[in-house]
Amino acid sequence: MTGIAEWLASIGLSEYAERFRENAIDLSVVRDLTEQDLKDLGVLLGHRRKMLRAIVE
Repeated sequence: MTGIAEWLASIGLSEYAERFRENAIDLSVVRDLTEQDLKDLGVLLGHRRKMLRAIVE
């Protein structure tokens, strides 16, 4: 995986790639994201759950 956009695409959530880019979120910090961080970014509840599960894996 080369970047956050590819990671998001791999979990079916590529619609958030631009938002992550705008907030300088890359693979080096994605593991530190909390549910509140994702909520603040405007990520929908179901998508937050999906992202958090993918981060743990």
